[in-house]
Amino acid sequence: MRIGTPLSPSATKVMLLGSGELGKEVIIALQRLGVEVIAVDRYANAPGHQVAHRAHVINMADAKALRQLVEQERPDLIVPEIEAIATDELANIEAQELATVIPTARAAQLTMNREGIRRMAAEELDLPTSRYAFAESLEQLTQAIDDGIGYPCIVKPVMSSSGKGQSTINGPDDIQSAWDYAMSGGRVQKTRIIVEQKIDFDYEITLLTVRALDAAGEVETHFCEPIGHIQVKGDYVESWQPQPMSPAALQRAREIAGAVTGNLGGMGLFGVELFIKGDQVWFSEVSPRPHDTGMVTMITQMQNEFELHARAVLGLPVSTALRNPGASAVIYGAMDEKGIAFENVDEALRVPNTEIRLFGKPEAFTRRRMGVALAYANDTDAARRNAKLAADKVTPVAR
Repeated sequence: MRIGTPLSPSATKVMLLGSGELGKEVIIALQRLGVEVIAVDRYANAPGHQVAHRAHVINMADAKALRQLVEQERPDLIVPEIEAIATDELANIEAQELATVIPTARAAQLTMNREGIRRMAAEELDLPTSRYAFAESLEQLTQAIDDGIGYPCIVKPVMSSSGKGQSTINGPDDIQSAWDYAMSGGRVQKTRIIVEQKIDFDYEITLLTVRALDAAGEVETHFCEPIGHIQVKGDYVESWQPQPMSPAALQRAREIAGAVTGNLGGMGLFGVELFIKGDQVWFSEVSPRPHDTGMVTMITQMQNEFELHARAVLGLPVSTALRNPGASAVIYGAMDEKGIAFENVDEALRVPNTEIRLFGKPEAFTRRRMGVALAYANDTDAARRNAKLAADKVTPVAR
């Protein structure tokens, strides 16, 4: 792999579509490798905008706007960091060889829509998943539950992110509110939903899976140590690494992750979400990019998930070696306000073996993720206690 000099004719140019906190860290990792980075998002001053060589604000779901920007910037690589993108136009851009899409345009198309990725995993690859059905109306949702999904079950828009529109139905009285919430949380005004059987799992994990080139130029699959996490209404609030697993469950998890990412193809890091009960493993979802639960790797691994993604997409060697156990805990905005400040960061950093990342988002919401506390220790229990303690000490305040 040849890497040029940024802001010169030899530059290696990467365009990120979506420049939130995860994209920001990818940009930093790319810049450390001498890459020229263009950050794109739907709003100004997104976290990634603040550290990129250039920044643009467009509606990334607008195919014409996306095409114009790619033709203007002429990146070598396009790295989607969110799902809400005109993926059909990405496929055209890839087919016309205007840029390489990471990991592939097909992967972006499949994973932006839960229907596509679930059908691929369950029906094409025959992987174990929860029972599921799709519905376009309240009546279809009710019928799907009655026809075999049963209670409790989980409803999600087929196109949403970060848990938006996701809720649990425990009985018939919950159906209407779950449907209304799913309709409000989708990325399109009218959307299909997926309704899934709620699996009685022991725990859920993210298995970060990396497809990178080996010394012979062949694609090799690497696995990070499993990441345990807690989600509330589909939103990650806490994660830790490593999550203890039986050897049989870990082997099966790697087989499933390898099958899914191998089918999607390309290079880069994938966040594969799985449910575990004893030695049983079910596939849940996959993101073809760094995962929010994987922020814990900033304090646990020799190369964190953002560095792994940057290296893999550039064709560079990777290492998924674990340095020490650790944990992460989310810092919320706690208010609806622009340009907030944070107090007691010093107190948070006095908690042993901790780090704080404040994302720099220009606007806070009560449950918007504005930062993360990280901690390492000899075991994940101690790391989790310290990460939560540090996160709790950071106090968002109005200007």
